[in-house]
Amino acid sequence: MSFTIAHKYYVSVTEVEYVKEQQSVQIITRIFIDDFEKMLRERYNENITLNIGKEETQIDTYIQKYLNSKLQISINDTKKQFEFIGKEYDDDILFCYLEITDVLEVNTFEIVNQVLFDVFDDQQNLIKTKINSKSKSFMLIPQNDKGVLNFN
Repeated sequence: MSFTIAHKYYVSVTEVEYVKEQQSVQIITRIFIDDFEKMLRERYNENITLNIGKEETQIDTYIQKYLNSKLQISINDTKKQFEFIGKEYDDDILFCYLEITDVLEVNTFEIVNQVLFDVFDDQQNLIKTKINSKSKSFMLIPQNDKGVLNFN
């Protein structure tokens, strides 16, 4: 007899840190590999497998395309593009590294995070920020996918 244990909750964690000395907003998004793989198979390629050494360039292209469509960030009321730096696998978690450069200051920070909302109705995306020496966290759900922080 064999069985599979699936996790019963769908959550991602996105950490956002403003590094003033580097004029950079650094972002790490952690997502369950099996959840992200399910989305990649439904959306892009039904045979794809998230695994080190397998189709790395193609997988990176899919990840970047998907995150660009599901993550939107505005700083000081101006929409910003992030750069996909890379990814890592750690056990059952996919780490995606993103960065926004040339950020002189952060007075307001707005994020829309719809990652996996199109796959799982009960997906939740936890956002943890460390901006201007202040730490704040909030949870985004499909019915409320945007968070706004003021630092004035």
